[in-house]
Amino acid sequence: MNKKECNEIKKLFTPANCAISRICGCYVDSEKNKKTELKEAFLSLPEEEAFKYFTIFRNGLSGTIGKNLINMEFPLHTEEEGGTQNFLLKLRDSELKDDGLIEEFYDRVIANFDYAENYYIILIHCAYDIPAKATDGSEMFDASDYVYEFIQCTICPVKLSKAGLCYNSTTNVIENRIRDWLVEAPVTSFLFPAFNDRNTDIHSLLLYAKNGEQLPDTLIDEVLGCHIPMSAKNQKETFQTIVEETLGENCDFETVKSIHENLSELVEETKDEPAPPVLNKTQLKQLLENNGAAPEKLQEFESRYADVEDGPETSFAVSNVVNTKSFEIKTPDVTIKVAPDKTYLVENRMIDGRPCLVIAINEHVEINGISVRPVPLADRKTAGEGAEDTAPWQEENGTQDPFGSDEIRPVATGIRSADEV
Repeated sequence: MNKKECNEIKKLFTPANCAISRICGCYVDSEKNKKTELKEAFLSLPEEEAFKYFTIFRNGLSGTIGKNLINMEFPLHTEEEGGTQNFLLKLRDSELKDDGLIEEFYDRVIANFDYAENYYIILIHCAYDIPAKATDGSEMFDASDYVYEFIQCTICPVKLSKAGLCYNSTTNVIENRIRDWLVEAPVTSFLFPAFNDRNTDIHSLLLYAKNGEQLPDTLIDEVLGCHIPMSAKNQKETFQTIVEETLGENCDFETVKSIHENLSELVEETKDEPAPPVLNKTQLKQLLENNGAAPEKLQEFESRYADVEDGPETSFAVSNVVNTKSFEIKTPDVTIKVAPDKTYLVENRMIDGRPCLVIAINEHVEINGISVRPVPLADRKTAGEGAEDTAPWQEENGTQDPFGSDEIRPVATGIRSADEV
């Protein structure tokens, strides 16, 4: 699923477009005991409660594709009788009206979701009459050929509200606040089947994780039966290792800067595409070859790529391996951040036999919020020795410019210049 398809489903979790037919819930304590359950038609809920559930369900489809929202495919064996995909399909087809299937689902989640505190499992069934789209992209709600039927499961922490004082309007006094158990935003969620190409894909699902670096591995493996993909962090680290080892001696400042610029350009060129850009094996090899990788290193690339975590078919989301908002340079003592479209301002030079980073600066420089001259006064005087007494601005208009030149002028501070002492 791409971002547009996620947003299309999120629109169903609103009062005007609600497609939720049934809701089930199970509150589980820290000892993995079922404390209470909910089973009813969603539209029978009080309006205030329904609005709060809408927010929870939309949160379960928020975030960035490839980081918080991860597309997963089912292995073929999970679609056989008794497999995890087969079980989820039965649960969806039951429209959450089979109590036995629902209890079995709760038991599977409780046994395989590693969470030490209280949480609330929410399960909903939805039926979305997919509107057709005109050639201009507008939706035609009276021309629908398909119904997308799906379930969404969200798991929300339940925590005590913070202690404090509150105003009691009945007694008109400030008193100790009564602490309640609050259902918080989901930490994980999944949508099954996936809504790929604006239609049902029973061979895939969409997983949400609030923290993309802490996926619920056991839940994914045992309840969903899907292959656990590389996290965004692991993708970035793996990509960096491949680049460093493949470029070898050619992995210098200018080469890495060029790779960053190439990937930033790719993101910019595809920003209007529904799916975020990815790098597969062939594209990554071509990128390294274009940036100076030696032929013998490219041969090693084949075996090196085959050893990465997700196997030889691994693709890297470009947004996970390059920061398009900043170009960062680090040494043990200094960190420099540059706007991605201004990388040309930083150069790598040898000065007096030492490798140095040279940054071109304009007339405006600040240090700790204080505006300073980009060139020290002594250097400006040295650069100006031998120059004509008439300043350029005097030659142009014959008038005095009180603030346009670099000349240091006395100001009313009571501080005298060094020449006056």
